[in-house]
Amino acid sequence: MPRALYPLLFVCFLWSDQALRYGFSFTDDGNTSFRLYAPNADAVKLIIFDSYSDTRGSMYFMNRDSSHFSYTINGRLIGKYYGYQIFNRDADTQEFHQNTIIADPYSKAIVSQNYYAPVNKSLIYEDDFDWGDDTWVNIQHRDLIIYECHLKDMTAHRSSNTIGQGSYLDFIENGQLGGIEHLKDMGYNAVEFLPLTEFANVEIPYLDSTQSILNTWNPYEKNHWGYMPSFFFAPEASYASDASLKENDWNGYSGNQVREFKTLVKTLHDNDIAVIMDVVYNHISQYDHNPLKQLQRKDYFRFSDSGEYLSESGCGNDLKTDNEFIRSMIVESVLYWMKEYHIDGFRFDLGHLIDWDTIELIKREAEKVNPRVFITCEPWGGGYDPNGFSDRGWSSWNDQFRNALKGWQPNSNVGYLFGKWHNDFDSLKIRRIFAGSPRQMGGQYIDVSQSLNYLESHDDYTLGDFIRIVTGKVDKDESVLSLNNHVLLSGLELQIHKIAAMALLTSQGPVMIAEGQEWARSKVIATTMVEDENINKMDHNSYEKDNETNWLNWKHKEINSELVDFYRLLIEERKKYPALRLAEFDDITFLDTYSEFGIAYHIHIKDEVEFIVLLNSDRINPFTVKLPEGIWRSVVNEGEISSVDLFRNYISMEPLSCTLLKNR
Repeated sequence: MPRALYPLLFVCFLWSDQALRYGFSFTDDGNTSFRLYAPNADAVKLIIFDSYSDTRGSMYFMNRDSSHFSYTINGRLIGKYYGYQIFNRDADTQEFHQNTIIADPYSKAIVSQNYYAPVNKSLIYEDDFDWGDDTWVNIQHRDLIIYECHLKDMTAHRSSNTIGQGSYLDFIENGQLGGIEHLKDMGYNAVEFLPLTEFANVEIPYLDSTQSILNTWNPYEKNHWGYMPSFFFAPEASYASDASLKENDWNGYSGNQVREFKTLVKTLHDNDIAVIMDVVYNHISQYDHNPLKQLQRKDYFRFSDSGEYLSESGCGNDLKTDNEFIRSMIVESVLYWMKEYHIDGFRFDLGHLIDWDTIELIKREAEKVNPRVFITCEPWGGGYDPNGFSDRGWSSWNDQFRNALKGWQPNSNVGYLFGKWHNDFDSLKIRRIFAGSPRQMGGQYIDVSQSLNYLESHDDYTLGDFIRIVTGKVDKDESVLSLNNHVLLSGLELQIHKIAAMALLTSQGPVMIAEGQEWARSKVIATTMVEDENINKMDHNSYEKDNETNWLNWKHKEINSELVDFYRLLIEERKKYPALRLAEFDDITFLDTYSEFGIAYHIHIKDEVEFIVLLNSDRINPFTVKLPEGIWRSVVNEGEISSVDLFRNYISMEPLSCTLLKNR
């Protein structure tokens, strides 16, 4: 039998039912059982704690069976906590830390301190959540209009009118301005949350060091976005309603993070909004006492020739995903979130750092649970290969769409929106991105449903700030003196934003909009107690700031309400008419504009309403285009629905303009 098949046979057997193969479970006779995979350990102690602050606990030597250790204790230990102490043959190898108590790598709920190297404990709880008849939303992939957001950012600002601090429950609170109310107001049918699995949210003290790492880069001492994962099966405890932000306080001891996350998902599903999780399986936090490091680090992690942890991710210790245990753990984690939390889809961070065999296995096993599960990724990290992901049936972020339209750097490399060409794009090549970058046109994707089109994500400058810099409203190194005036769009900025929105929301393939993109959000570094030399400047990488730099100011939605209305109307049209999201290559005809930056294309699906998309990013020159036969009405023009603008034969497009025509 080929060796490559071994992991597949291994995991298929273990995933035959819903229970996790490791961690705690309740037996049929009312006892609590524990199971750990530790093939190189000589012995393992199970430690049961009556309270989260208990430092001693009750100890039990676990029974060994080959590579596994197990133990059963009488009674259902609901509300208690546990951890493991590992013993090995050679303590000098530092592969095991005998004096350290580690949490279970299969923890379903974690109790942790607000400290950069916390003592984590695993919570034993009873899952009695009532899902009713809820499963998954099951939206077709090309119908997805995804809102990428950070859970806390959506409701933490005082302008959101929530009573809490950015928790799971705050997001679904009635009567607020942010959270679910905003999703419903705009018409989004999917939300993609930045990481919600347990992560190391406290970094090393500034200008201090640990594990030979000196913190010279993060005076905030936080990891706000969640890209320092610690446990793959546990929801982040700091987003529970009873969480504390105080130094050294404990979070997660009540288990509310489990119940409240499930309540969040169910409420979103009740409103026909799919839930996509941003998951990080390519690396783990380099700071905290992660159990994988202390169980079998030499087999589970990637190392340099000099024996140092590799970090191609740039923000942690890279996992060896082709290790049999790690591979099966990743896949089992994906299935667990689908089964236990009814998650509809996943966005994989730095997908190319995960090996191809694991990539294929994830999709195969996930589709057995839900055939319509949406799986997308960043097609980079240790390489760049959107074609390779497409060949394996994965979606990926279409950065070519972003680059062609927006560009890469506001001061040096801009794209179509600014009457320029990014790298090798031209008036012919840019056409393919509107059609979903199909391979028939030289694109990356076998199927257009794999092209996740976007202009902005959590990374880099917001689209609004990118445009502000390019148009000369503000220099990237300039301090912003009045935030409200800074946010308010000029006529020039507004027109560029409308062209961007039109291009995105009439493109083929699923689309993603970042939080606040609809009102040209700006991320200006807020004044806090932290000494930051860049206060009041725009931030292109705000991962560490749990403050008003990232928190959404909902008053700014009102300031740029014309752009918000424009997005809302385009979303409404896109959801209503198949031509704007389900057209194939042969359904799209590009019309001659005789203008370098004039784009016009006709979308005609048999027996469906026809559309013409018109874009002109030239700041000086208009263009005129001959229209297909029929009577055309301007559906979306200057942010308004028009019932009187009728065009026959020809239409002229002014500089920096866009419109959408419908043939009734």
